[in-house]
Amino acid sequence: MTLKTLVLRYAFFAVAATLVNLAMQRLVLLTGSTWMHFAAAIGVGTIIGLLVKYVLDKRWIFYDTATGVKAHGQKFTLYTTMGLVTTAIFWGMETIFWMASHTDEMRELGAIIGLAIGYVVKYNLDRRFVFTDATLNARQPA
Repeated sequence: MTLKTLVLRYAFFAVAATLVNLAMQRLVLLTGSTWMHFAAAIGVGTIIGLLVKYVLDKRWIFYDTATGVKAHGQKFTLYTTMGLVTTAIFWGMETIFWMASHTDEMRELGAIIGLAIGYVVKYNLDRRFVFTDATLNARQPA
């Protein structure tokens, strides 16, 4: 895969996961606007966004063909662990923007900025620590 294709594909998947994340947050926030609702919205959005991004990255970015509960369990655990750092970036930006304005538009702007920064960091962590065998296989000529 060319660098241009990789960047475009990864960016598209990041946007897709971001939209899923924000849509889930909006659904949760329809139930209320307290700190508890806000925390629940971030949690639900993050979990669903993480699952979507894992499936897309595994198949279309790193060409990982490993199957089975053990392989998925190990990789998803590592993928999630790498995501903890990037999630802190995302949550921090979203929270700062929300606290500054208490508006959905600014909360979502903070989320988008945080997710964009986080996804760049996440790609590099995943390539180095999670999909190491798949990355090597994808680099070999067909």
